[in-house]
Amino acid sequence: MTELYIGTSGYSYEDWKNNFYPRDLASKEYLYYYSRLFNSVELNFTYYRFPNPYTFFSICEKVKENKKFIFSVKANSKFTHERIYDTDDSKKFIYALKPLENADRLGSILFQFPYSFRFSEGNLDYIKKIGNDFEELDISIEFRNNSWINDLVMDSLRNLNIGFVNVDEPDLKGLILPSSICTTDTGYIRFHGRNSSSWWQNEKAYQRYDYMYSQEELADWIPKAEEIANNTKKIFVYFNNHYKAKAAKSALLFLDLLKNSNIYTSQN
Repeated sequence: MTELYIGTSGYSYEDWKNNFYPRDLASKEYLYYYSRLFNSVELNFTYYRFPNPYTFFSICEKVKENKKFIFSVKANSKFTHERIYDTDDSKKFIYALKPLENADRLGSILFQFPYSFRFSEGNLDYIKKIGNDFEELDISIEFRNNSWINDLVMDSLRNLNIGFVNVDEPDLKGLILPSSICTTDTGYIRFHGRNSSSWWQNEKAYQRYDYMYSQEELADWIPKAEEIANNTKKIFVYFNNHYKAKAAKSALLFLDLLKNSNIYTSQN
């Protein structure tokens, strides 16, 4: 049976208090509370700064009661947006993950590239470099530009053992449509919300992700999730529509819908 891991992109947001976390819950208790409802989280602080091993050791302690809890980790912007790094950078990032590996709590490493990163031979070579430098890990790549959706790219990902991230995002020109693509034994889905009006232009960054999924919208994803599960050994599902805990609420709704599918496994 395919292992199902579901959660949100990040968990430590102040605007989740009283929307998901109890009003009187201390921020140091957020992860423990979160881990009682979900079995995975996609850590995103690593995108902004390089982590150190102690940080991961510490967060493992906070979820020790949930033996099945898994952390996926977003790659630093140096690898995906700046795209100028050396071997020391990749080794430093990989070394920091050791506490998660040793505790058997490491999921997939997410490399999320910006929309401006379009398909080209040179950019595909960069993806191959990422694959080679991080080959010892389970890695997954999210493209934002639909120019990457072609057979050459998919064959390359399979040859490099790099997972493809399926996404739910606004139906706008140039973005990637919902899919059920698998290129490794790891399936991956990210829900960003469908806030078309604020996707490209917004006064505040959070407005892009200010979106609550309906039951009908999530139900449409069940067949795709089942197809991904049929072709993988584990599947990660994360909600990134984080404003005022809409990610957590959407994830709980999707989890409830999945209970009637053939891929649901107990979260206990």
